[in-house]
Amino acid sequence: MSKRRSIEVEGLSHGGTPIPAASRIGNMIASGGIAGVDVTTGKISGDLEAQVIAMFANVRRIVEAGGGSTDDILKMTLWVHDRGARSIIDPHWVKMFPDAKSRPARHTLVYQLPDPMLVQCDFLAVLE
Repeated sequence: MSKRRSIEVEGLSHGGTPIPAASRIGNMIASGGIAGVDVTTGKISGDLEAQVIAMFANVRRIVEAGGGSTDDILKMTLWVHDRGARSIIDPHWVKMFPDAKSRPARHTLVYQLPDPMLVQCDFLAVLE
């Protein structure tokens, strides 16, 4: 297996800490926490749907920066401030993964996220 490689994406960071957006070894990519940060402003909206849209766009940016695509995502874990967020998340989930016979596994957990974050995720991708 090849050595680990950090994956960085402009506009996404972990607050100045030495943590990459994701890491790749061989054909696998594991992301860190992905928030709904607007990469142009560096800010997180107070609106749940805006955060969800930005979060999924950031997932795409990260997996592509690692050499993959959303088709390579095997599993996603989402943390939400409120279980009701699923009704906002699900339409965007279906938009990113439209084929019901080829969607990643997903686990959604309620978690006390730092303000103003209402949703966060991570993913594991296996590239062909």
